[in-house]
Amino acid sequence: MRRIFLGAAMAAILAGTGFVPGPGTLPALAQADLFRPVVFVNDSAVTRYEVDQRVRFMQFLRAPDVDAAAAEKALIDDRLRTFAAKQAGIDVSDEEVNAGLEEFAARGNLSTDQFVQVLAQNGIDRQTFHDFIVSGILWREFVRQHLIGLVRVTDAEVDREMGRIIATPQVTSVSLSELIIPAPAGQEAQANALAERIVAQTRSEADFARFAQQYSATPSAERGGRLPTTPLANLPPALRPILLQMQPGQVSQPLQVPGAVILFYLRGTQGTLRPGAEEQILDYVRFRLADRQDAARIAALSDTCADLFDHARGLPPEQIQRQSLPQGQIPTGDAIRLAVLDDNESTLITEGGAAVTLLMLCKRTPALLANAPPRPVATAPGEEPAQPDPAALPAREEVRNQIFNRKVGQAAESHLAELRANAIIRRP
Repeated sequence: MRRIFLGAAMAAILAGTGFVPGPGTLPALAQADLFRPVVFVNDSAVTRYEVDQRVRFMQFLRAPDVDAAAAEKALIDDRLRTFAAKQAGIDVSDEEVNAGLEEFAARGNLSTDQFVQVLAQNGIDRQTFHDFIVSGILWREFVRQHLIGLVRVTDAEVDREMGRIIATPQVTSVSLSELIIPAPAGQEAQANALAERIVAQTRSEADFARFAQQYSATPSAERGGRLPTTPLANLPPALRPILLQMQPGQVSQPLQVPGAVILFYLRGTQGTLRPGAEEQILDYVRFRLADRQDAARIAALSDTCADLFDHARGLPPEQIQRQSLPQGQIPTGDAIRLAVLDDNESTLITEGGAAVTLLMLCKRTPALLANAPPRPVATAPGEEPAQPDPAALPAREEVRNQIFNRKVGQAAESHLAELRANAIIRRP
């Protein structure tokens, strides 16, 4: 079974049933109001306390656009996910829950208890974290049991995605803005908290520039943190993968270095295509016929190159030829005509007298895709494989898995929308 990479998805499944304070913690009227239902989902109540906890939790995870409405919607969706899993007879064991708690906390290099302490410092109770993990496990298992088997990835989809990768320029230079917050010994936590607030509140380059002018301790602060366009190769190796995962308009997560916390805003990127990305291999057929009318009839009846060979049965082999050649090796006359054809389109060429050549393009393939070398592997026990060429294409199976996981995510969202449409959602 394919592994579903749901790390990012779990961060979106923010669940919480709420923790009931002990007697005397709040006045009775305040408790009644705090735990008043705000919405029912298939008769399961969502309370004000849960909404408040969800807002705090979303803020803690630095989710964008956090407000009560977003928290309420997340809780409704969470109820629907849990409802679907329970209806399917899916449950989780204590061992699975504990493993989930430990795995999530470990993303911050913390134990479960340490993570819970950090949550408590942010006003989030342990039960909210517990239910968050339970909800994620339930939904992941539901998807595994009921949706994964419906997802298929075709070779044509892999080819299209590989073609898109080939056509996408590789980043060679970046335009960055920087913001460096001093973090003297003993003040690291305050500096990191400020950096996280800046990340959460930055919506544009103007926002980042304003923060840089106010907080950054470098000469670039006067320019809103703007740095000149810089070759990617000139940047520290540890920083490059972080920037390559960002999109223009995004702020990096806080980077802690001795004595400072650093933020980068990616204004834009510049790049070039991989070497050979514009070269193509053309698979095509040349079919010589004696009569133009007969050639036009065959062209009209043929939807693929294989159809041409059906019409050529019994003819001498030299009358119909199928070739697969790099563009540079195709005769200029044919290359010019093939340039304007799509796959399985044809054209007629008059060659003097009554003879006519039917030229059909079977498939146009990027040369890099046709000639992609295998990824390096270890050749002896304990030997490390050679480092892959950064300009090399990803392996087809890697691309297939990426498409598969994307389609699984789409199937899960589609099913959730169906659950939402069929649910009874009402307000008291």
